[in-house]
Amino acid sequence: MHPFCCVAERNPASAQFLHMHMPSPPATVIRSSSANLSRGSSTHSSSNPNPNDNYHINGFRSNIIGDHDNVVGNGISGILYKWVNFGKGWRPRWFVLHDAVLSYYKIHGPDKIIVNQETEKGSKVIGQESLRRICRYKNDQSQLRRRPFGEVHLKVSSIRESKSDDKRFSIFTGTKRLHLRAEAREDRATWMEALQAVKDMSNSELMAPVDNGVIPTHKLRERLLEVGCNEAAIQDSEQIMRTEFSVMQNQVVLFKQKQSLLIDTLRQLETEKVDLENTLVDESQRQLMEDGASSRSRQDKCSEGSISESDDDNERNDAAEEETDEDDHTFFDTRDFLSSSSFKSNGSDVRRSSFDSDDKELNAIDSEDHVDSSIRSVGSNYPFVWRRKKLPDPVETEKGVSLWSMIKDNIGKDLTKVCLPVYFNEPLSSLQRCFEDLEYSYLIDRAYEWGKRGNSLMRILNVAAFAVSGYASTEGRNCKPFNPLLGETYEADFQDKGLRFFSEKVSHHPMIVACHCEGRGWKFWGDSNLKSKFWGRSIQLDPIGVLTLEFDDGEVFQWSKVTTSIYNLILGKLYCDHYGTMSIQGNRDYSCKLKFKEQSIIDRNPHQVRGTVLDRNGKTVATIFGKWDESVHYVNGDYSGKGKGLESLSEACMLWKRSKTSKFPTRYNLTRFAMTLNEISSGLKEKLPPTDSRLRPDQRCLENGEYEMANTEKLRLEQRQRQSRKMQERGWKPRWFAKEKGRDSYSYNGGYWEAREQGTWDSCPDIFGQLSVDQMLE
Repeated sequence: MHPFCCVAERNPASAQFLHMHMPSPPATVIRSSSANLSRGSSTHSSSNPNPNDNYHINGFRSNIIGDHDNVVGNGISGILYKWVNFGKGWRPRWFVLHDAVLSYYKIHGPDKIIVNQETEKGSKVIGQESLRRICRYKNDQSQLRRRPFGEVHLKVSSIRESKSDDKRFSIFTGTKRLHLRAEAREDRATWMEALQAVKDMSNSELMAPVDNGVIPTHKLRERLLEVGCNEAAIQDSEQIMRTEFSVMQNQVVLFKQKQSLLIDTLRQLETEKVDLENTLVDESQRQLMEDGASSRSRQDKCSEGSISESDDDNERNDAAEEETDEDDHTFFDTRDFLSSSSFKSNGSDVRRSSFDSDDKELNAIDSEDHVDSSIRSVGSNYPFVWRRKKLPDPVETEKGVSLWSMIKDNIGKDLTKVCLPVYFNEPLSSLQRCFEDLEYSYLIDRAYEWGKRGNSLMRILNVAAFAVSGYASTEGRNCKPFNPLLGETYEADFQDKGLRFFSEKVSHHPMIVACHCEGRGWKFWGDSNLKSKFWGRSIQLDPIGVLTLEFDDGEVFQWSKVTTSIYNLILGKLYCDHYGTMSIQGNRDYSCKLKFKEQSIIDRNPHQVRGTVLDRNGKTVATIFGKWDESVHYVNGDYSGKGKGLESLSEACMLWKRSKTSKFPTRYNLTRFAMTLNEISSGLKEKLPPTDSRLRPDQRCLENGEYEMANTEKLRLEQRQRQSRKMQERGWKPRWFAKEKGRDSYSYNGGYWEAREQGTWDSCPDIFGQLSVDQMLE
């Protein structure tokens, strides 16, 4: 029986459809909305006085119909756009629906088909574009018939319309999902009507109970006759058997229906998930177009200029003329109640008249109504230091790199000897990334002041906010930092933040970076090592090491970082996530536990952080909540079981809020603070040791946009890096750090800043220079 027998009868002449030189069976162009379809033939009669007056194109008879009984006919065909992947997007395919099977073919490229040859199964054509494609080809029988590029059996598939796009729908086969888009809303309605007709009829045949099922009972009758039962008893037994069988049969049908409903529900959930992802992609593309138009309008209004300390007008002109790389990477930022006005924070910053708004934001501290003014002003008396706001304009045009070709070219090779191009790097080293964790060091300054006033609870709350704030800069950072050479160092003497920081690579295998920072009234130190696990599409990074914060009054806090995973390494939008439990242990009154929630695929509110502050007795005295890429709040008391209701608490107070993004974005998505880390300001180069990351040539070339030179220098330095393991095996020791006895951690020896004042770097090797002949022969 034909799958569309409930809609229209089979045309007996359809077998001769391919003979283009003869009159062909009707090829009806369907382009009417579902509303028109329901109006029946009366609507059609008004638009076409003579319903028998059809026109012929290349042997295909075309007419616009509105009769519901003629929607499907002997099958339908036409162009639908199929979602391929994020690289190719939506591609047109020729779809043919016939005998409960939906087949599709390519219409471009070497595997394209002549659509006239593949439309014998579908005598009705949907869409004007489909009809125009048929019109392009005359009676061409030279091309061989091609097999379908794919087939979908509708009897075992589910169909769902998209709620976000009135042209889109999807088909789930149980093993794969086809996302399709019609040319117009009316075309989707017609396709959905035809597909659903096939699906409904298949389900009715499958689910219909067998009311008149014949149950063989002759064996039962023979057995009962053998034991001497009379005819009445035999008939009663047969009736009981039929009744029991009927009950069991109905139960099986009921279970089958429940199973089908559950499967459809799961498919609907998956479709909604994909619809949400597609909506996000479309929204991001729309936002990029708006941003691009806004950027172009600003460029038309501004003239050329350069950044200088004395000319603010030129600086604003540069801000308008700076080109952005937002087309290369799109970042989604889901906002929720955390930014609402219900929190006790006026969002104002400490005002300074000596520098512009950008610099105020870098150095200012968010104020809260509940915080004493003397606490709010912590850090405001630090001297102002002018720092750059953008990276240098690139000298060359950067060329993209195919990850697939790299993987293919390096199959079977020693990965430790494979040099990745600088395209995958950002112009910072891992040593400088360590200092990024101290971007919001004012939180430690606040914690120090609260402790001096005897408020240990506010001290640990600010320490917890500081521990979370270090992850904010990782949002959207898809490029990897440079791997430091053995003995490479980095210093940061930031008088405007009231601290000085120093780090050194102390081990090559495993790679360990140690750091030490001194603030006003506190010290911070630690070392980090990453244990990685590769899962094919993602990589998991488990930090090994302890971070220690010690105040001058003797209070100490220690914690370890949570797990970081990087997803979609091969295909899709690259992103990272942080998850796990962070325990902040104090040596006095309080400790804290922070839970970083792992992001799910359909999570509409990612990057959540929840935590509690416990006293010595294990009682919860405060609850912390927020997002690691946005802000952190707290409320006194135990609200750990309240869940999402925390955001609506009027008594919630802000601890930390992320700074605004840079006005000069790059494809590296660096924060304004990160853009200052590799800067060599006036008079600084003479004070730096030869091992400082700012002097690394490949990193400097990448920052300047000299990509060819950067790749050359990176290859040279990685060849030199291979000597580091031999140096370590010979008993090499770091210059400024020493490994603690009986432990795997490193402590600062001291003496760096004293050597810097004297300019005595004789003990520091020239790690960025050329290899000697003896070293190359080793």
